[in-house]
Amino acid sequence: MRKSAILTTLTVALIVFALAGCNLLPDGHPPAPPTPTPASISQVVATPAAPTGGSGVSAATATNVPAPLSGTGRQSDVVRVVQTVGPAVVTVVNQLGSNDPSGAGGEALGTGVIIDTAGHIITNNHVVEGQQSITVIYADGKKVNNVQVVGSDTLSDLAVLKVDGNVPATATLGDSNAIMPGETVVAIGSALGDFRNTVTVGVISGVHRNLVGTDTSMEDMIQTDAAINHGNSGGPLINLDGQVIGINTAILRSADFSTDVAEGLGFAIPSNTVKNISAQLISKGKVSRPYLGVTTLAVTPSIAAYYNLQDAQGNQLDSGAFVRQVRAGTPADRAGVQVGDVISGINDFKIDTDHGLGTVLTSFNPGDTVTLHLLRNGSTLDVTATLAEH
Repeated sequence: MRKSAILTTLTVALIVFALAGCNLLPDGHPPAPPTPTPASISQVVATPAAPTGGSGVSAATATNVPAPLSGTGRQSDVVRVVQTVGPAVVTVVNQLGSNDPSGAGGEALGTGVIIDTAGHIITNNHVVEGQQSITVIYADGKKVNNVQVVGSDTLSDLAVLKVDGNVPATATLGDSNAIMPGETVVAIGSALGDFRNTVTVGVISGVHRNLVGTDTSMEDMIQTDAAINHGNSGGPLINLDGQVIGINTAILRSADFSTDVAEGLGFAIPSNTVKNISAQLISKGKVSRPYLGVTTLAVTPSIAAYYNLQDAQGNQLDSGAFVRQVRAGTPADRAGVQVGDVISGINDFKIDTDHGLGTVLTSFNPGDTVTLHLLRNGSTLDVTATLAEH
């Protein structure tokens, strides 16, 4: 996303934070330095032979000139994806008002994708945050003003907009649980806010990535090396079946206090999360989450070593949620959860590096009674908690 009035990107508390010594930035990064001018054609093809006749065209030149692309040979999987989903991708223009978190006002730009014929559009919360009014620009350049914000959710960084009238196209949300590392994906978005429907291609680099910051975190993210730039926020990440399997949200640019620069580390919200959140926003304008009432830290080998966390057999733990705080009067407090406990699972769901506590909790609803599997001072115990609504 880009804020043209002050020539900076929209800073978003949810997305911009230190990632264990790393900087996570919304939408992408500044343009790369100019690419050196490539070698001329004469440097990479055979030296032309003497003309063979009156045509003045050498044999070597005639041999090395590629035939024009035409017909079905040009219709690659990527082209078909772009032709199918591209018309459903929109530019979102946010006219910032007094609610702008930065206080600077001006204009911010991002991307969205139309998901149904009723005119609902998925984008990021940080694209529409602080809005005074929203304008949507279709892929063909048509503008729609006074777009309704149906609802937004800070924790997931998702928002749903709505336009009236006929829409040019809709995109289908696929099953993000079925994606595989190495699978080819396509990202479409308004790069830098100006280059509408920019297409980039990459692969799924990883799944179930957790981006943990000081005050917040995003769990179960899709990692991709498809280029994600400022303005791509809220745009679709698409598989070769033409299904949206993620909403592009952030990149990892570099490590603090380091000269290392990371490239190709983009992150998208999985489509199954998008389905769940958008359905709630559309139906009731908000998201109801099950609430346990604990502050936790994901257990890693270093965390386990620091706190001397062990299982019943005396082995060092490598997963779970280490409880740092239990809020008074909450379900966890009433269930007897204590600071220093490790929540290893809920019902049949294990808490591990791929499935954090927040992700596991989304499998339940407020009011559900669940069994918490705990490790306390090397011993296992189960407690029962009835989840509240967050």
